[in-house]
Amino acid sequence: MSTGTGTSQRTGGDLVTESLTALGATTVFGLPGQHALAAFDALRRSSLEYVGLRVENNAGFAADAYARVTGGPAPLLVSTGPGALMTLAALQEAAAASAPVLGISSQIPTAGLGGGRHGYLHELTDQKASFRDIVKSVHTVRTASQIPSAIAEAWASALEAPHGPVWIEIPQDVLLAPTTAPPVESLAATPRPLTPRPELVTEAVRLLDSAERPAVLAGGGTVRAGARAELLALAEKLDAPVATTFGGKGAFPWDHRLSLQSWLEDRHTTDFLEDADVLLVVGSGLGELSSNYHTFRPRGRVIQIEADLGKLESNVPALGIHADARPTLAALAEQATPRTRPEAAEAASALLDRVRQRLAAQDLKQEQQLLTAVRDALPDTSPSFWDMTMLAYWAWSAFDPREGAMHSAQGAGGLGYGFPAALGAAVADRTKPVLAVSGDGGAMYSIAELATARQYDLPVTWLIVDDGGYGILREYMTDAFGTATGTELARPDFVALAESFGVPAVRTSPERLGEDLAAALAAPGPSVVVLPAVLRLFAPTHATP
Repeated sequence: MSTGTGTSQRTGGDLVTESLTALGATTVFGLPGQHALAAFDALRRSSLEYVGLRVENNAGFAADAYARVTGGPAPLLVSTGPGALMTLAALQEAAAASAPVLGISSQIPTAGLGGGRHGYLHELTDQKASFRDIVKSVHTVRTASQIPSAIAEAWASALEAPHGPVWIEIPQDVLLAPTTAPPVESLAATPRPLTPRPELVTEAVRLLDSAERPAVLAGGGTVRAGARAELLALAEKLDAPVATTFGGKGAFPWDHRLSLQSWLEDRHTTDFLEDADVLLVVGSGLGELSSNYHTFRPRGRVIQIEADLGKLESNVPALGIHADARPTLAALAEQATPRTRPEAAEAASALLDRVRQRLAAQDLKQEQQLLTAVRDALPDTSPSFWDMTMLAYWAWSAFDPREGAMHSAQGAGGLGYGFPAALGAAVADRTKPVLAVSGDGGAMYSIAELATARQYDLPVTWLIVDDGGYGILREYMTDAFGTATGTELARPDFVALAESFGVPAVRTSPERLGEDLAAALAAPGPSVVVLPAVLRLFAPTHATP
């Protein structure tokens, strides 16, 4: 049993895997590198399942999705320098989406820490500086005895509301060194609860009870807190219409009589929320997309429940409640006065009618039919993961996630998220098919992970909408400058490429998409469906109130 030290002794790498196991981890994502080999060798002796991806950034996206699906920290193990830096885009998305990714990186030997410029392989003057502005906390280990406590501290940090990624660095020599410490059997890593202050709850109840036109905007924090039942109870008690942000899709039943769905880039929805005399915003910072590109100007009072302190009143003045969504909504639902407002459901229905009429005035039947075909083909309980592509922009507003969940990279907005994220979700639950949706440009970011999908036989169907370029950028540039530059792409035969990895693939058409996608999702293992199509987005409303 080689550990790289010439002995069969346990090493610092074993303390890493033992600590993760003691905290409840079952799966590790990553990619090996020279400085991290002792930790990977320890994986062999552990009960942890290792899922290796082909690019570190994609391993980060997979860990992000695993964390979103399970609600617990997802360990991400990579090596020093280039390996560590390749995770930055994925960690930015995890931070924006509050996904508790537990990043663990090796470091150069301890003697090289501190910026001494000793010329070690992969040496950076201050590697952790690259991560400080992205992750919630950075933890540097210098001795083997520090490993369990550092991992437990990072684990708790990742789970404290708001959830988010953390970063741990362990030097190569610490990972390699034999240890006489007993195996790690128990670790405490309990995050501190974030409950609302009673006087703020009392004031929020007073405002909601006195409101004539209350409304709710539910963001991603509602979903992450597992507060769907509490939101439903409060909305029905107040008879208040509910809209969800793109990150909050699934927080409220799509077809409920009070549902405004997710048409946040439609001016009719913006007007409706502005007209509320009391608007309850839960788990959203009212950022660019959720505020229809910062055109949202509420005329009534706003109550904002937000676990991220920096987002409280960052865009709109409000009664700010710094707390997790679930206990706060539960307290509001318990104390609010029941009301019956038949006009609320009528107003919600009328709003959706206005949205449909606006869409009907545009020639967008193909786009809506394609999204309907995807929804009909995907089993109700299956999750979907969407890259930054035209069909995903439609899905943000128009897709009903049903009992599954819809996840996208709209937090940070980087390309390449959809497919590796879907792989991470499939690792978490192999009993149901998972859908990934990408454009041809975004697909090229993660094409190597077809090998991962095949190696682990993961039930992921990848829908690639091939329009020959970066479609949304083509549209933006043409609208702004009259022509597009740098948006057109030479691309491979995606069907042949997938088949070269041993992954079944089919080229479909708009007319056959539903049938072909349903068949791919029903088949075991990975599959690819390629749809050649140029799609259009509905007209923006933020520029013309």
